[in-house]
Amino acid sequence: MSASVRAESAPFAIRARWRVVDIVIASVVAVASSVIFLVWNVAYQVPSDLLGALLPGVGGLLAGPWLIAGVLGGLIVRKPGAALYTETVAAVISALVGNQWGPLTIVSGLAQGIGVEIVLAIFLYRRFGWVVAMLAGAGAGLAGGINDRINWYQGADAAFTTIYIASTTISGAVIAGLGGWAIVRGLAATGALSRFAAGRAANRRV
Repeated sequence: MSASVRAESAPFAIRARWRVVDIVIASVVAVASSVIFLVWNVAYQVPSDLLGALLPGVGGLLAGPWLIAGVLGGLIVRKPGAALYTETVAAVISALVGNQWGPLTIVSGLAQGIGVEIVLAIFLYRRFGWVVAMLAGAGAGLAGGINDRINWYQGADAAFTTIYIASTTISGAVIAGLGGWAIVRGLAATGALSRFAAGRAANRRV
């Protein structure tokens, strides 16, 4: 039995331990994702106004880029807390650099990261295919949508609330979930993730 197979079949308590390389790669993912956040903080405004004019609440479809950090962290590191760490750190950087939402950005990051963690925990941090990735992204979108409704859309009616949260959930599933899964697959194919289960799994499929 190879060392990689032994590692992946080890008891959960052992697999859940973070290595230095896990912390490093999760931090790199968080920083890279924060760049996406910072760009999207500005770029989203025009399409948001257009969608809002068509149907109030459907602008939630644009939430995906803000949800991808947690999905990437969860799919790559594959350990409890990775999704929460990457999404929160990326949100902290976005808040510190400066955006229109201020410190509440961090609250959003926490909520979105928890949404991913709940889904991965349901699968015991053992399954990371495209279906689980979509569900993880949807979890981030659902949690993020509920958080936004509480913090930013107080007093919104039932129609807006339903459309908005459904839209953030769909955006999370497609953009953060499938998009994050595709990014991880691409990185694994280059050998950049050879020290992680995500990279080893890709090599076994080849």
